[in-house]
Amino acid sequence: MTATITTPTDEDLVARKLDELLAAHPPASTPEVEFLGAQFDAGLAFVHFPEGYGGLGLSRKLQPMIIDRLRKAGAPIPAIRNAIGYGMAAPTVLALGTEEQKRRYLRPLFTCEDIWCQLFSEPGAGSDVASLATRALRDGDEWLINGQKVWTTLAHTSNYGLLLARTDPEAEKHKGLTYFVVDMRAPGVEVRPLRQITGDAEFNEVYFTEVRIPDAERLGGVGEGWRGAIVTLMNERVSIGGVIAPRGSGPIATALQLWGRRRPAERDPATRDRVMRLWAEAEVLRLTNMRAAANSLLGTPGPEGSTAKLAYAELNKRIYELCVDLMGPEGMLYDTYEMRRPEGAGGSGGPQRMFLRSRANSIEGGTSEVMRNILGERVLGLPGDVRVDKGVPWSQVPRS
Repeated sequence: MTATITTPTDEDLVARKLDELLAAHPPASTPEVEFLGAQFDAGLAFVHFPEGYGGLGLSRKLQPMIIDRLRKAGAPIPAIRNAIGYGMAAPTVLALGTEEQKRRYLRPLFTCEDIWCQLFSEPGAGSDVASLATRALRDGDEWLINGQKVWTTLAHTSNYGLLLARTDPEAEKHKGLTYFVVDMRAPGVEVRPLRQITGDAEFNEVYFTEVRIPDAERLGGVGEGWRGAIVTLMNERVSIGGVIAPRGSGPIATALQLWGRRRPAERDPATRDRVMRLWAEAEVLRLTNMRAAANSLLGTPGPEGSTAKLAYAELNKRIYELCVDLMGPEGMLYDTYEMRRPEGAGGSGGPQRMFLRSRANSIEGGTSEVMRNILGERVLGLPGDVRVDKGVPWSQVPRS
């Protein structure tokens, strides 16, 4: 009789490592930083990253399994508190950082000892980020930064930021940019709150006045900042729109709960049809994200990530509009508009708050209009917009 030899699968390996992690570090009795550090060391932080950098070099599609198991065990989930660090800074540092930068930044980023923000948009450079004006001038082994950024999520809680700045104004706008890691506590960095219609101030203006950044904190080559920015932006859109939640969860679950509270006489066919249409759209988006995750490879996500981001933003707004409609007059009530400084992005709350907050979904991470342009040009192959500044040095392009 011939013995059958079985080879452990990647799922078996991950399951075993999860068992060992939870046995050695019970979430209920282990401090958060210690647990997350152990998770990183076990390769369960970013399972598709290489070993030694919080991963095991396995498929990205195993990460939802890890998160689901840890959530059920009551473990901390860093993506909530450090969403920009987890979803954008980590893959950017992995793709562009030096070995020293990877070793220094990735672990404390995952443990939330270091919170990160993204410093791209400016008052005159929102949708067209490459037209930004924040300057970085070389001064020996340092760079001198002057300028202003806006709509910077969680800058008030951040230790580090991903900064895109102009190092060559005589080059075309996309070619004169360089990417840096900036210490948000450095002299000359000023953060001012931007109050939203929810009362929260999770967004900020950031001013840089003679801020010095060592050249060792540069990500990628001089003049190669746009390539690095694309890495961040594509990961940003996947992190915003590509979350694979359980069926019927998230915003649509709130709508279903409100529908279920209605008396039978109030459940009119037109509203029922509206509820079911939105449930179907939410399920289509969930399944689309599952397919995209299964097909994704190591490296930077492609323009298809814009599909999920666009669908997520527009669907969220329609679902929360339904929620406040289902609440009737109660939907017009709101607890307080006093300014608050949250420690997490997006956050949570009642339907009224999320109705207001969802307005930002179609702006943050790239407006819905920009997402449609990306899909049209890079996915569907349609002709691009007219670009009058193509081939023109940034310094010669008219600006308002």
